[in-house]
Amino acid sequence: MSANISNEVENSPPETKTTPAQVDRRPSQRRRKIYAVSTTWERQLAEGRSQPDVHTYFCCCAQRIGNMFSLLSYQDGSPMVIAGPCWPFCALVTVPLILGVSGTVCYFLIVDNSYSSLPQWLLYLYIPAVLFVLLSLFCVSCRDPGLMERVTDEEAGEGGWFWNEQVGSFRPPGALYCRECGVLIQDYDHLCPWTGTSIGKKNMWAFKTFVISVNMLCYLSIGILVWALLDGLAS
Repeated sequence: MSANISNEVENSPPETKTTPAQVDRRPSQRRRKIYAVSTTWERQLAEGRSQPDVHTYFCCCAQRIGNMFSLLSYQDGSPMVIAGPCWPFCALVTVPLILGVSGTVCYFLIVDNSYSSLPQWLLYLYIPAVLFVLLSLFCVSCRDPGLMERVTDEEAGEGGWFWNEQVGSFRPPGALYCRECGVLIQDYDHLCPWTGTSIGKKNMWAFKTFVISVNMLCYLSIGILVWALLDGLAS
């Protein structure tokens, strides 16, 4: 009997000790955010009744959040680069308008001396102004306007939040549902087709910067035009 017990002990596999290097230290997967999008759109998507539109062909690799398109996102689903529902108007009207007007002023009034003899140092002032306007436009149109997650906890209603039937979620004061974007936006202000997206809490500062910079560019362009006209009359 004792011999059998000793044989079992000898034949039993040795205990393996886990070293610190073998411990799984991988970070836990973050919960992906579920945004308060239109329940009608979700129902149509689940039933396969959502028909593709023109946006789908150009943003085929993007993750759709309501009527917005997340081109680049974080691990939790938060959009890093997102396009609004009016992005074709911004890409085909706003950007060409800025480049067309500024390019005309830059070439015919500053570079080409056949119409006027303005100093070339104006280029070092005008071109950075145009680039700053385009950069501020990108920060508005490609930034999260303030998408809100879906909240169905009834305790939120007791905290002063209001129920929104369009997205099936509670919303805080100031957050409104944007019909064009199809999602609930924090501190929603308005939809701006010139920037291609809605204006909310997270892109309001960039929107104000764009409005101020584009006005300054207009004043600068008018000033250069008046200068060129006066210079042409004097010569």
